[in-house]
Amino acid sequence: MDVRLEGGFAALADGGESLAADGGTLEELLTSVAERAPRLGRRLFTAQGLLAGEVDVRVNGVDARLLGGLRAVLRPEDRVSIGPYPLKAMTPREAERYARQMILAEIGAAGQARLAAARVAVIGAGGLGAPAATYLAAAGVGHIVIIDGDRVERSNLHRQPVHHDADVGRPKAESAADTLRALNPDVAVTAVSEFLTAGNALRILGDCDVVVNGSDNFPTRYLVNDACVLLGRPLVDASILRFEGRLAVYLPRMGCYRCLFPEPPPPGSVPSCAEAGVIGALGGQMGSLQALETVKLITGAGESLGGHMLVYDALTGEQHRFALTADPHCAVCGDPPRQTSLVDYEAFCGVLAPHAAQEGLGIAVPDALALRSDANVQWLDVRSAGAIDRPTIPGAMRVPLEELGQGEILDRGRPVVVFCEIGRRSMLAAERLGRDGIAARSLEGGIVAWTAAGLELTP
Repeated sequence: MDVRLEGGFAALADGGESLAADGGTLEELLTSVAERAPRLGRRLFTAQGLLAGEVDVRVNGVDARLLGGLRAVLRPEDRVSIGPYPLKAMTPREAERYARQMILAEIGAAGQARLAAARVAVIGAGGLGAPAATYLAAAGVGHIVIIDGDRVERSNLHRQPVHHDADVGRPKAESAADTLRALNPDVAVTAVSEFLTAGNALRILGDCDVVVNGSDNFPTRYLVNDACVLLGRPLVDASILRFEGRLAVYLPRMGCYRCLFPEPPPPGSVPSCAEAGVIGALGGQMGSLQALETVKLITGAGESLGGHMLVYDALTGEQHRFALTADPHCAVCGDPPRQTSLVDYEAFCGVLAPHAAQEGLGIAVPDALALRSDANVQWLDVRSAGAIDRPTIPGAMRVPLEELGQGEILDRGRPVVVFCEIGRRSMLAAERLGRDGIAARSLEGGIVAWTAAGLELTP
């Protein structure tokens, strides 16, 4: 492989504009370069054996740090260049703001310059995206793109401190963007107030260097993974539920989320935070770790979590790190891949598209309340088995969504009002019952909307 030498580095290799070297990883390649050009080699690594901060290594035009640094996987057809990293003068305000950060040898002025030049996408301004975006802005990431189609609800505020009580009802992306701009006016923030879809994902994420995923549903999780694989972008992914947090970093050519989870779980089998609950500070912890891993990727500091998953138990304080193995037969990152474009992820995950509630399956609380006096109407609670002891609507039958259809408990000739905690599982149940010929409607907003209207529940 011919390595192009730029910005005066050719003089350190006896004047040649390129140098022949070999290696299947960046570390192997740079070691080969150092053997062939010792003077250049002394500039490439720190005393700790890490890639030197003032060295700019690019693979096909992409900063090698974003591909895993020294662990980056190379192919014979790759174009690799090495040169000095161009530093831009800081303003006195910037120097003061980032002084404590730049003292760190692993960051320094070069790392801070890389942060300022970076563009990071944060998907979701919720429990994970709020802390992640906050710390990325505070660290000086030059451009942050916040993507969220939701609006702020008061129930969000216990775990999403990027929003305030006065923001209730505002688009989340705009609320978060205002907070980040106030925190650090030197950072550019773009608010994208729409949900990520197969139709817009490549356009929105295409010019971002790192993607931070804080979404809380499987269709978006698979969509983001596939888009990152197709774009060759690193993905910093996390999830939280109850007291457990998970964090993983997927690097280009080193495996992806689909290698670990080739198929989504059955619809409704994994409860959402709204159904199972979540402790707000856990989102803060995992989102902060997402920001930290992103900073490490951009600056090359330390060792990325790439290729590993960190699982944290907030009740015990224990954490475990597991190595992830790339699947050579993976549908999107295998060799060769079977899927080379984005697909319908609602269909892939077996869930309804967001507009399903507008197609006659939903029923608002007042309309449902009017049916309470109709003895012909059946009421069905489809929350998870873990919610069996929670209060429910009086007279309702309890059948977890994942068990629906396993036993005949419904009168097929009578209409059904289906409900869950917030209306997502019940929408799936109503659609499933409808396919079986049962007239079913999903209670919009679920138990949360029912109690908010002042209506009673029974143990």
